Amino acid sequence: MFRRSLVAAGLAGGIVFGALSAPGALHAQEVTLRVHQFLPASGTVPADFIVPWAEKVMEESDGRIAVEMYSAMELGGTPATLIDQARDGIVDIVWTLPAYTPGRFPISDIFDLPFIAGDAEATSRAAWRFYEKHMQEELGDIRPIALHVHGPGQFHINAPAIETVADVSGRTVRGPTRLITRLIESLGGTAVGMPVPQVPEALSRNVVEGAVIPWEVTRALRVPELVDTHTEFGGDRSFYTTFFMFAMNHDSYEALPDDLRQVIDNNSGIDTSAWAGRAQQAGDAPARELAVERGNRIVTIEGEALDEWIEASMSVRESWIAEMEERGVDAAALIEDLEALVAEELEAMENGEDAD
Repeated sequence: MFRRSLVAAGLAGGIVFGALSAPGALHAQEVTLRVHQFLPASGTVPADFIVPWAEKVMEESDGRIAVEMYSAMELGGTPATLIDQARDGIVDIVWTLPAYTPGRFPISDIFDLPFIAGDAEATSRAAWRFYEKHMQEELGDIRPIALHVHGPGQFHINAPAIETVADVSGRTVRGPTRLITRLIESLGGTAVGMPVPQVPEALSRNVVEGAVIPWEVTRALRVPELVDTHTEFGGDRSFYTTFFMFAMNHDSYEALPDDLRQVIDNNSGIDTSAWAGRAQQAGDAPARELAVERGNRIVTIEGEALDEWIEASMSVRESWIAEMEERGVDAAALIEDLEALVAEELEAMENGEDAD
């Protein structure tokens, strides 16, 4: 839980933001919130979402809230343990994937299904609305600040390039979550599940031939230096995406004074979720450009070829529906609702409106 003290600079090498940097706020600080996440500090989400979020919270609290930022698992544990670190009060806030703990958040797996997500900002707005309707009990151990997805997931692999569904057969590919590894296997590949920080070493040691990840994270992980071909997908729905949460310990939140809880509330929810999704997808283009500059080959799947991929991937959706039905959950209805929410948010964005 948070500590009522002045900023403890240098603790575990964390980046510290706090009252000491707020003019006139030296004696005003009341709480310090510790944020822990698994990417390098240079990653898109830390640099373009979490740090600006922390700065905004500190400014709006008039320096009474300080934030300590710990990247790349500096405080110990693995990405899969981050949820429990937040739940148990080891830290105050974490950013992680629910799917790193398979089976624990079964409804949230819906966001990992192929060709269900669209634009990351619109889908992230839809994700918050979906959470309010269907997932509050499932995520009850922690207090979500933002729920979001990344931009379209792609193949990044050493030649030969993946151009058709048949080209996946026999290839060893890293997948981030249970459903996405199932997707790779349904297409004929050999899937190796691992958190994203392990990808560079796995590629350099030939543990895998390639990985499925969004463009934006390839820059921080130097993936264009480790592979020479990339396969991306056209259309308005992603080949796959993954679902993230930026979440807070309940006791840390409840212990705040009313006005500071309001600061957290003002920086939580659908707009904060949209910000996180927008930041991730905005990182796609510059990361893709690095692959272009290296002369890597980029294949784009579209038209009738894309239809083949969509059809081949539907078995993953069907198997998830069957699994959830065994739990007594009408998963087909959940998919229908999520697709409607995504469509509403996409239409609202095109019209310059908010769907919620």
